[in-house]
Amino acid sequence: MIDFTNLPLRKKGYDGANGSKLSIVYSDNLYMLKFPLRNLKNPNLSYTNSCLSEYLGCHIFNMLGINAQETLLGIYKYHGKVRNVVACKDFTSSNTSFIDFASVKNQIIDSASNGYGTEIKDILDTFEEQNVVDPNKLRDHLWNMFVVDAFIGNPDRDNGNWGFLYNQEKDEMKIASIFDCGSALFPQIDDDFIEKIISSKAEMNARVYDVPTSAILFNGKRGNYFKIITSLEYEDCNKAIKRIVPKINLDQINLLIDEVELASDLQKVFLKKILKMRKEIILDSALAKLS
Repeated sequence: MIDFTNLPLRKKGYDGANGSKLSIVYSDNLYMLKFPLRNLKNPNLSYTNSCLSEYLGCHIFNMLGINAQETLLGIYKYHGKVRNVVACKDFTSSNTSFIDFASVKNQIIDSASNGYGTEIKDILDTFEEQNVVDPNKLRDHLWNMFVVDAFIGNPDRDNGNWGFLYNQEKDEMKIASIFDCGSALFPQIDDDFIEKIISSKAEMNARVYDVPTSAILFNGKRGNYFKIITSLEYEDCNKAIKRIVPKINLDQINLLIDEVELASDLQKVFLKKILKMRKEIILDSALAKLS
């Protein structure tokens, strides 16, 4: 837990609706310091959970060989209160800026929807019509994200929180690091609710078979991760399953969870159980069908 309180601040701002953000310098690198939103429906719920999700989600992507933003957990003292925060390394530079997929999608004149439309057919059509990145690399990247997001239960991978690094001098684009995993791993439940979920097979199953759903739409509806992946309907998704699932090491992930100070003992038990279930029921079963 790093104390970010007295580190140098920079004037750079960051958009996004999920919490306040500061720009700081840590170890000679620029970081976005992210403060999670309060839960207005449940004031007693710890507001650190999205920090935990951001940290774990990005680390799991990196463990699976998919380049993700570097994240650090720490504290920030403000107005006499100690806030738990997550620091996300800024992957832009003086020569490169981040361009989200929605902005690239907006370049497609005859697109069936605007840049933020997430219907899967429209996204895949955009891959073929755009001219900024190899379409094959884009398909692999999308389905890699989809499979890992299914594993960590991320409901918020829309067209605004993944994209590209644009080099203005060279007029070149490359796929940017994965970021924004703060909505994964069920950040809006407290220990009292976790006790109820863990003690009920139906509640645990619901968080594998039913929720969360993907921000990507399939025939106008948010994609059910279990149904989409185990259907084997999308060949590029099947390829991603074969690439990623054998790399998932639950022992390594459990060790990562155990080492996190922010998580309560009950949270750690829940996270390890739900990840094991999502791997076995969604991903392993799909891989078995493909084999």
